[in-house]
Amino acid sequence: MALFEIPGWSVPTAPVSKLAQSTSKKRKRPVAQDADKMQSVEVNLDKLMQKLGSVGKNQEDKQGSKKKKKNHEKTTGTWTLRLNTQPLTRGKRRFHLPLVVKGGSGLRKKIKQKRSLKPDGRQSEQQPQNVSPTVDEISGLTSLQKGMKESLDGARLRWINELLYKSDSSEAVRMMKEDPAVFHDYHSGFRHQVQSWPSNPVSHYISQLSSYPQNTIIADLGCGDATLARSLPARKLKVLSFDLISDGAYIVAADICSHVPLPGSEPSSSQMSEGEAQVVDVVVCALSLMGTNWPVCIREAWRVLKPGGELKIAEVASRFTDVDEFVSLINSIGFKMKSKDDHNSHFTLFEFKKVARTSRSDKEWSKVMLNGSILKPCEYKRR
Repeated sequence: MALFEIPGWSVPTAPVSKLAQSTSKKRKRPVAQDADKMQSVEVNLDKLMQKLGSVGKNQEDKQGSKKKKKNHEKTTGTWTLRLNTQPLTRGKRRFHLPLVVKGGSGLRKKIKQKRSLKPDGRQSEQQPQNVSPTVDEISGLTSLQKGMKESLDGARLRWINELLYKSDSSEAVRMMKEDPAVFHDYHSGFRHQVQSWPSNPVSHYISQLSSYPQNTIIADLGCGDATLARSLPARKLKVLSFDLISDGAYIVAADICSHVPLPGSEPSSSQMSEGEAQVVDVVVCALSLMGTNWPVCIREAWRVLKPGGELKIAEVASRFTDVDEFVSLINSIGFKMKSKDDHNSHFTLFEFKKVARTSRSDKEWSKVMLNGSILKPCEYKRR
């Protein structure tokens, strides 16, 4: 008769200790002790089975195919009892009764929810793991790396800025053609600098020009990102944007200190004239008088402006060696100053009106163009 009424369990009829004496040299305990241990195991197992008896009965009733058992465990979350069915072998001194109790997915889910609750009963928020507080989530850089990048960007901005202000515009054109990224790097750094300014001249001109009459044509020379064209109402005002690199949409590539691709002419005789075939009502030069040959840009502004057209200039206040000499130079090209606003500590704003003038020889123009040193280069401080 089997010792346990569980399928798969069996014990040899011969005493275990006697069978093992002929094959093992180890010292064996008396058979009586092994018999007592067997009896103790039987008692303990009976108690365990009584406790789980109700669960075992339910499971016997629901026995069927393996597939049904698996589906039942997943959907109902019942308990499963699995015992080691290997028979006891000779030479074993101890009985191992591994018992595996497995709960369904529904019970495990409830346990997880219970663990995630706070003492007050609310669901606790799951904390992200392995997240460093010093890492910028957008750029993915640490504070040290971000600082180093800003220093490098600042150094590159100063280098580009120095080339643009201290060389002829033709040198800037050559540099941009060889490496178009220079243009984008410069204006990216420029946008960063603008954030620290108390005001932006471009914002001033956006507000001012918004009230101009319908179909006013504006030429933005040295437009940068073409913020003026992007901000003013296109149905009311027409903004033509020019800079060294085209963006394929708003900006027309041009060296404004050499030639602006717009119609217009200069006087052809010694008689006073404002030229012919112009289409532009307003020219804006917002922080764009760069390069040692910047006076040519003012001459081009006169050529493309309609008779009586407006020239608006905004420049960094620290660039002026002498404001009166600057105004005198602009007037000599064919303008008359209407107003000057130097209330801002960073910038000075000028408004000029185009007036008639006579034609000039190349030699006379050369003398005028040599006065570019009236404006000092704009240099960014090292921080």
